[in-house]
Amino acid sequence: MESQEDILKGALLLERRGKALYDASAAASQTESVREIFSNLAREEGRHIEVLSKAFADLMSTGRMTEVALAERPPDVSGAVLTDAVKAEISAASYEAAALYAAMALEERAVAFYSDAERKASGETKAIYRWLADWERTHLDLLTALDQELRQRVWHDQHFWPF
Repeated sequence: MESQEDILKGALLLERRGKALYDASAAASQTESVREIFSNLAREEGRHIEVLSKAFADLMSTGRMTEVALAERPPDVSGAVLTDAVKAEISAASYEAAALYAAMALEERAVAFYSDAERKASGETKAIYRWLADWERTHLDLLTALDQELRQRVWHDQHFWPF
């Protein structure tokens, strides 16, 4: 069984990779609305890094993680983000679409990682992992909705609909 230290190290690495992917995707995006989606996701991953860094510092100095600001709930941005402009600006063959697909895989892995860590943990540690899994799930839901929209558009454009 992994130690809390190992789980936190893995979590920090996962969040840093996510932030790097979202920062790079925002920088490479050709459209402002899509750039803002990736920038927002990068900021949220940065928040996770802050929480996990504090938890890690607490663990190293006291031998246990203290509670962090878990009351902060992830914002529900899917309705505000999934605008017609965003849907129209993402081409199924674009860099943004490829980045969305890669981001979905990253978020799926994050949800699985934190859910597994939560099952192995107890007390405030369990709460931290539940909080992170829930937040990553909101990212995954947003990215999945964007991917579904792209898929529907491709199917429509390619006449994959039954007659």
